[in-house]
Amino acid sequence: MIDLSRRQALKLGMAGAGVAAFSNPASALVKIVVSGGDFEPMPIGVPVFSSSDPQLAAEITSIVVADLKRSGLFAPMSESQLPLKQGDVNANPDFGAWRNAQADALVMGSVNEVGGQIRADVRLWDVVEGAQAFGESFAADRKNTRRVAHIVADAIYAKLTGESGYFDTRVVYVAESGPKANRTKRLAIMDQDGANVQYLTRGDSIVLTPRYSPQGNLLSYMNFAGDVPQIYLLDLSTGKQQRVADFGKMTLSPRFSPDGQNLAFSVTNGANTNLYLMNLQQRKPAALTSGAAIDTSPSFSPDGSRLAFESDRGGSQQIYVMNSNGGGAQRISFGEGRYSTPVWSPKGDLIAFTKQSEGQFHIGTMRQDGSGERILSSSYLMEGPTWAPNGRVLMFFKDPGGDSGPQLYSIDIWGRNELRIPTETFASDPTWSPLLK
Repeated sequence: MIDLSRRQALKLGMAGAGVAAFSNPASALVKIVVSGGDFEPMPIGVPVFSSSDPQLAAEITSIVVADLKRSGLFAPMSESQLPLKQGDVNANPDFGAWRNAQADALVMGSVNEVGGQIRADVRLWDVVEGAQAFGESFAADRKNTRRVAHIVADAIYAKLTGESGYFDTRVVYVAESGPKANRTKRLAIMDQDGANVQYLTRGDSIVLTPRYSPQGNLLSYMNFAGDVPQIYLLDLSTGKQQRVADFGKMTLSPRFSPDGQNLAFSVTNGANTNLYLMNLQQRKPAALTSGAAIDTSPSFSPDGSRLAFESDRGGSQQIYVMNSNGGGAQRISFGEGRYSTPVWSPKGDLIAFTKQSEGQFHIGTMRQDGSGERILSSSYLMEGPTWAPNGRVLMFFKDPGGDSGPQLYSIDIWGRNELRIPTETFASDPTWSPLLK
């Protein structure tokens, strides 16, 4: 887990790597260390990148700054605080001036269009030590300008935290529009910051609970087309949709295995709902649970060996963990209230959940054995946590009630930095992609 303190305890070695390294990195460089929710974000200077296209440079720089600020770990300096308004990637900084401005880290960059691609050359400097953290080049197709900025921000985040970034990702969610009693619900996809929205379904049937495959190429979701709601797959590269299987009964809560080869889901039969596992090539479902209970919302551990799920088998809605091939189920939630929607962190250390208690909904985390429960946010109605690929940020949806509708929010695992994610419509059921390739 990242440990967080301020500049006196911000030293740790880092190795520089990338497409193009300008020089060997220093051996002891400034670094964020996060251990709890009470800390001061790192001051970082990001002058406007140099470029033959000032508009492009301003756009790229502003996205990098916004990503770093939105993480809650960095405090990008305002333009008036910067000793230098435009960066020079080929020059050594005046570290004295940046120290006087109270910067701990500094980003210098240039960005230009080269052969139909946007290329950014970037240097990250440790101001405290007067040393370079990395010098790298990043590129993306001209049509994906924003991706270059997100990739740059990810590299800075990774070097200064020791964790992988999460900015070069996308989020699929359920876009809700129309009157509250009869909402149109479509699958939509956007960048993790709310930009570049596209609609994946037309809204002629209700869709719920989209889930990314680990490879990021497929979505599973619940589709209410026809008489009985069923699980569908959507190929994001082709737009092709297909029903997973026809069970003749309602199927719900799909979740991919870590290798993307299997799908866990629930099948409802009368008053009972049980978990099933199906190989997507063979399409032969096998029951994982049986009995007079409602077992649903399966989520695999990162190594695929275990499943977390919710069940009322003990008389109330709680979280259980069992072997991924069935058997050995053990309850892990023991706090006051009802627990649902468990989602295993990509790092394997935490399980996120929704909790209902004392007339409110809560988003929280617990360790994989149920210990260390932490409530991150509470509201009238909130559900559907999904993890950023680095396992350090969650997204969920919140509905304030009344005539309004659900909106997406993000928060870090320390319960800090809760932010609303802008969307064109009301939004629910987010699912976070892996890092893009």
